[in-house]
Amino acid sequence: MMRRIIVALTVALAAIACGKQPEPLPTELGVPQNVVLHSSGETSLTFQWDPVEGADGYAWRLTKGGASVQEGRASKRNVTVTGLEAATPYRFCVCALAGDIASAYSTEIEAKTAGDPYVPPGPGAETVCVDAPIVLEYDTSPVLSAAGLIRVLDESGKEVDRIDLADMATVTVRESDGAMIPKAQITAETSFNTFMDALHCGRWRIVHYTPLRVEGNKMIITLHNEALDFGKKYSVEVDGVSKADFTTAPAPSKTAIRVAGDGSGDFCTIQRALSYAAEGATISVAHGTYREMLYLRDKKDITIKGDSRDGVRIVYPNNESYEGGSGAAATSKPAIGAKTGASGGRGLFLVENCDNLRLENLTIENSFGEQKGQAETIYFNSGNNTHRLTIENCSLISLQDTFLTKGRVWVHNSLIAGHVDYIWGYPEVCLFEDCEIRSRAAGYIIQARVPKATDKGFVFLNCSLTAEDGVSSGSVYLARSGGSTDYFDNVVFVNCMMSPVIAEAGWYSNPAPNPSVPTATAGWREFGSKDASGRAVTGHNAYGKELSATEVQGYLSKESVLGW
Repeated sequence: MMRRIIVALTVALAAIACGKQPEPLPTELGVPQNVVLHSSGETSLTFQWDPVEGADGYAWRLTKGGASVQEGRASKRNVTVTGLEAATPYRFCVCALAGDIASAYSTEIEAKTAGDPYVPPGPGAETVCVDAPIVLEYDTSPVLSAAGLIRVLDESGKEVDRIDLADMATVTVRESDGAMIPKAQITAETSFNTFMDALHCGRWRIVHYTPLRVEGNKMIITLHNEALDFGKKYSVEVDGVSKADFTTAPAPSKTAIRVAGDGSGDFCTIQRALSYAAEGATISVAHGTYREMLYLRDKKDITIKGDSRDGVRIVYPNNESYEGGSGAAATSKPAIGAKTGASGGRGLFLVENCDNLRLENLTIENSFGEQKGQAETIYFNSGNNTHRLTIENCSLISLQDTFLTKGRVWVHNSLIAGHVDYIWGYPEVCLFEDCEIRSRAAGYIIQARVPKATDKGFVFLNCSLTAEDGVSSGSVYLARSGGSTDYFDNVVFVNCMMSPVIAEAGWYSNPAPNPSVPTATAGWREFGSKDASGRAVTGHNAYGKELSATEVQGYLSKESVLGW
């Protein structure tokens, strides 16, 4: 809705500037006709359709198996959708837009990407990635039951990994994506079982995971992190019956690492690359959806770089009800049946004590999918609050508590989406520059818990505060306080566009922030706030302060905010 209003205002203002009255918007729009697939590649599809009279844009939707894959807007009568899977069928439809008027969607058309179908590397390959899924093929579709044992043995016959289907009793299989989620919250007292994983990076982060998926007549087995070694021979047994033999590839470079889910890289999973990487490593990630949680600890100068922002998706459901707290790790790996020793936390990606971490060109989505319950995409936990994090051209998507951070952070040209306290934490300084801050429902954008009154805290420079369709005008507050005098509500908006969903009062007043009376250097502040047409936004309540041109000087560039 917000983007349609922007387009309408822009058109009207342009007409007035030329001394003309704007053309009236149509009250009805035709449905786009002759929607066709123009061209296809292995990871992209291009569609086109006939123009619709009176339309100033179009909204489109791409689905796979009845589930939405991507949605977007187009200003012209064609669009190229990227980041798709090879040899995969999709369905596409489009509607016309004019201001806040939308037509019905067109009839869906079928389209298929080029290339060979993705088949996870399995025991039949000459060598496979050390973390490749094991694919067992049956005459008919296998049925998972609460009985059975899968074992992986090394060449000497020693068991190196197991998945006990009796542990399925502890999880629920989510129909939408096959993810196996715990029926009861995992705590430090929970007994470790084979439907949990221990992500190793100095310490062990205990998480729930999905060891088994059924796709057609194939069973895809995801082994535990670091279960296998490089350049070794292994065999797979199901209920004592030998099913396959395979050999893992030799160890790759520790500093230039390629992750590709199709087995064409050094690793098939991002976590195995994180566990293996040396300080200073660049981990490049091929297009694909990586259904895993992540853990990184005590490593400097790591870069994780996707091939494209929309084409590389790290997706997994996690939440406070699954694993409590913001995240902790055990000092040793628990044995099966022993207490876990620590909850791995509710986020998708836990980062501890890592300086100069860079995330580029990728999407991280906590797919928990419900509005109630904390569910971070990332928790950047800097023990001394000075470690640096850079997020460049990324999307972080959840609902409550999307992004939790400490340290010194620069987020550039990125999307942060959520609805309650979806940017929060304890940073010395965290700068969002040229970003889209998208509210997905009514709520609050920021909760700052800045340790010192002199710390700059959360700074938003040249950002756009937008919302998904259906979010009511005036239903989103810029910030709310945690209500403690132990930390400071230091938040600054500079030259930001604020859509109509932002509440007239701006700041949520109960409880009052600390300080309750903002100054030039502490509390809730803004400068140059404007609406979509460029008009000044004024009238926010007295819990926020309008900075002067002199007072805002320290917030006008990355260098002035961060010093690097």
